[in-house]
Amino acid sequence: MKTGIVFRLPLLAALAMLLSLAAPVQAAQFVQFGDYQVHYSVFPSSLLTPEVAAQYNIVRSKSIGVVNVSILKEGDHGRLKPVSGQVEGQVVNDIQQQRILGFRRINEGNAIYYIAEFQFIDGELLTFELEANAPGAPDTMPVRVAQTLLND
Repeated sequence: MKTGIVFRLPLLAALAMLLSLAAPVQAAQFVQFGDYQVHYSVFPSSLLTPEVAAQYNIVRSKSIGVVNVSILKEGDHGRLKPVSGQVEGQVVNDIQQQRILGFRRINEGNAIYYIAEFQFIDGELLTFELEANAPGAPDTMPVRVAQTLLND
């Protein structure tokens, strides 16, 4: 993550970053598209505290996961700034069953991010096919990530 981020880190995003640090070593949690970055994290909702889950109206369960996406634009001096946009996508399991993800926008201070919940089975390999759009971006920004979630 670049220095000079111009927004405060919201509670859910901070948790997602913490979870990504605790996860096995993997590639960066964002994809670069010119001046834009699409950041993402995927985790079981049971890792949220009851207070955070209630604040964001997320069901805590060992079989429900959360995908968290934010769109950032690189501005002056390499600073990243959250931008409003749209996120759509689907999740595909290892036997090719597809489920549409219903993202909802969260505004918290200067931060903007999109979350969706999905059901999963312990140890199931899931492929997330996401598409972010932002005003001013030259094209849609596709993100494809595969992840196995484990119940805690």
